[in-house]
Amino acid sequence: MSGTGSGAGVTIGSCDVLVAGGGPAGCAAALALVRAGADVVIVAPVATADWQVGESCAPAARPLLERLGLLDLVALDGHAPCYGIQAAWGGEAPTEVSQVLGPYGAGWHLDRARFDAAFLEVAGAAGASRHAGRVRCVWRREDHWQLTTDAGGLLRARYLVDATGRPARLARRLGATPIRSDRLTAVAGLLTAPGGAAGSEHTSLVESTPWGWWYTAPLPGGTQVLMAMTDADLVVGTHLLDRDAWWAQAQRTGHIRHRIAHLDAPPRQLRVLAAGSSHTRPAAGPGWTVAGDAASATDPLAARGILMALATGLDSARAILADHSGDTHALAAYAGRIAALHQEYLRAQAAQYRRERRWDAAPFWRRRHQASLPPLISA
Repeated sequence: MSGTGSGAGVTIGSCDVLVAGGGPAGCAAALALVRAGADVVIVAPVATADWQVGESCAPAARPLLERLGLLDLVALDGHAPCYGIQAAWGGEAPTEVSQVLGPYGAGWHLDRARFDAAFLEVAGAAGASRHAGRVRCVWRREDHWQLTTDAGGLLRARYLVDATGRPARLARRLGATPIRSDRLTAVAGLLTAPGGAAGSEHTSLVESTPWGWWYTAPLPGGTQVLMAMTDADLVVGTHLLDRDAWWAQAQRTGHIRHRIAHLDAPPRQLRVLAAGSSHTRPAAGPGWTVAGDAASATDPLAARGILMALATGLDSARAILADHSGDTHALAAYAGRIAALHQEYLRAQAAQYRRERRWDAAPFWRRRHQASLPPLISA
């Protein structure tokens, strides 16, 4: 592959691959493509949020981070260790799944803003160009794509990677369809200990309730994320948008309240986030792929968002390189793998929710217990 890319100015020109989205999936794809000799431009908006919800990075991501040359960066960049997950689920007493004794050791509780910024910097240092903004229009012309951005830039690219997250904004414009399985919603707050003192726990904690479930995890720097998870249409009825009511419900839990006992005030603000499961069909087509949450967005309960972002980013890059080398089945095969992986995930998700039977009559749980399992398919 060859082309001319430039990160300066409004008009970028031509490139081999345009990656829409600068998160882990987009950066993983860009890094793999650049190292294979492709000319890559990443189009992504400048981060404006004052904080991002942290994510646990599973130990199974270690080999992928090592392949990308990022393992030492993550290990040495001040991210907090994650030794496992505790869950009060299906019963009052919490159970624990330890990660320390697994084949890859502990994972991490990430400072997502720092992780994403470092990953983007590594991709840029490897040779990927950066254009701040979002893709606005895209159309096919002969053997390449032409795109405009909201900053007015005109770009030409032979291939596209949509790593724009759950909305799959670029794939929608190409005729693909994001398919949602549920409308799980997170109402999240960032908690800070007095004096910035960090808690002693290095595990995530999940606790189910009649209307959904709570999640909390420590983050670097003495902060802690706390999220109430329920369906979008149930948020108002559970009063979770009211900061004081949200905090009061957290105080009435059996286990979450002990984990946040050293935090003596509710957060300054709450953030409402889409957290439902979805996938884009198809996940690839002539000259394009989707990766990360745009390809397969999973329930936070699965704790596999970063892992899937890295894996699909790398796999989408391989598919593009194979297609460019003459493998006419590579992109369709990639789309098949994404479809199979997502259906496998949906079956595992259904099994996990069916473990909690204490509130079968409540709408949140009834929906999940009555949902039909997806059929078994293979890539």
